[in-house]
Amino acid sequence: MGATKKEWTREEVAVRILAGEALVVYNNQLLRIPQAWLNAHPGGSLAILHFVGRDATDEIDAYHCDQTLAKIKSYVIGTVETSGGIWEPLVPPIMTGWVRKLSHDGKTAWHNEATPLPPSNLSSEILLVERDSCLLETSGPTLSHLVPPATRLSLKDQARHSAAYKALHNRIIDAGLYNTRYITGYGPEIARYLLLAASSAVAYSHDWLIISAVCLGLLWHQLVFTVHDLGHMGVTHDWTKDRLIAILLADFIGGLSVGWWVDNHNVHHLVTNHPSHDPDIEHLPFLAISTTFFNSLWSSYYKRTMVFNRVSAFLISIQHKLFYILLAFGRFNLYANAYGFLWRKAFDHRRAKGGRWSWWLEVIGVLFFWFWYGAVLKGCGSWSRAITYLMVSHVVTSPLHIVLSHFSMSTEDLGPVESFPHRQLRTTTDVICPPHLSFMHGGLHLQVTHHLFPRLPRHNLREASVLVKEFAKEQDLVYAEFGFISGNGEVLDVLKGVADQAKIVGMVADHEIREAIEQKVR
Repeated sequence: MGATKKEWTREEVAVRILAGEALVVYNNQLLRIPQAWLNAHPGGSLAILHFVGRDATDEIDAYHCDQTLAKIKSYVIGTVETSGGIWEPLVPPIMTGWVRKLSHDGKTAWHNEATPLPPSNLSSEILLVERDSCLLETSGPTLSHLVPPATRLSLKDQARHSAAYKALHNRIIDAGLYNTRYITGYGPEIARYLLLAASSAVAYSHDWLIISAVCLGLLWHQLVFTVHDLGHMGVTHDWTKDRLIAILLADFIGGLSVGWWVDNHNVHHLVTNHPSHDPDIEHLPFLAISTTFFNSLWSSYYKRTMVFNRVSAFLISIQHKLFYILLAFGRFNLYANAYGFLWRKAFDHRRAKGGRWSWWLEVIGVLFFWFWYGAVLKGCGSWSRAITYLMVSHVVTSPLHIVLSHFSMSTEDLGPVESFPHRQLRTTTDVICPPHLSFMHGGLHLQVTHHLFPRLPRHNLREASVLVKEFAKEQDLVYAEFGFISGNGEVLDVLKGVADQAKIVGMVADHEIREAIEQKVR
């Protein structure tokens, strides 16, 4: 990794970042992440790039097992100079639209893919829009790009939350909550899967197609929760084992891509509810949970502009009425995202860990899925019955897409000063649910605890949530939770609020068009 330096000042770290190095702070040590590992990181390169220049200790500990953490020392190039043990963060270049790409001469250079909007009333907020191609591109970011904007948060308070979170994490570990409950946890899950699969097969053999389709849809719905656990390495805690099982369930049985899900979901967890960076809230032209999307923001994940025009303004103006209809087709959107990801990876030689064999296995799995599911549809006897079976089996999975945990929560960007626990509690809510019905949510209705400890087996989330609530109370942080009905109401209220603003935008645009036409006629 090159020569190490005893201690790095903030200014020295900034200079090296501007020179193109990916530097991350971990336990007051400075890590230099080589391009080879950025390409090979199982969680995707964005999971690292969003923390360049920042203290990522809490995030790294939350997302990695002990075996992985032991390997981190190979990237250490020294310690960092702090003030009272607190690192003053820099803004990661990707947050201001700067990325490293191969240039025409084959060398890696800075590329400006987007530019920040002028500061709004929230001075800490950095929202991206596509860079004007007419502007000359500079050679790279400058020191001003790395300096965080003013924020209402106190760095000392955020450090206090972080220290308390570390103590909480130790309590979670000491309580044995990372131990997977294979018998009492996954035993009933497997029994439920087998019952649904058998019910679907028996109903199909008796030509009870609607019942068969419902059972198959419920099977897919339930399997996704276990795939979610496996994607977080929350079952065997071994990447290869969890990925193999996940591909079997997600690709071979469900026709989706666990590789796409992991790539997408890790970013969502790390920059939760950020309009320019969290792919899980970037749904234009159909949905917008904040009026900030009216600015045609740039998505650092999708690498495109989320265009807000007359069509999207109309759709957003009725989004609260279309919400559940859109959810009914949610699985088709998953197919599109999954297959798009697999197609892009076919031409991407920068494969992550296990990328080559897992990509091929996923492709085989998806082909196998459409072979057996296509045979099921063909066996329905007619096009109308096949389409009915297709729609019923897919619509049944729609409750999976009811995004109660984030859509009603804050989308503000409070800057890199914000600590990991503060950000997760601010942007996430639980769904209150009695234990005997928790299987309907896959146990993931306890999203606050899951976002704080993503590798935690979901059958242990309820026990862990008791400790998290104590932590929130001690730190004077809000632990949000809603009932299922009231949670839906909160989401619909947010959607309607944005819809009302979209209507006003549409009316203003119509008025301006009429005025322009009248002036032209004159």
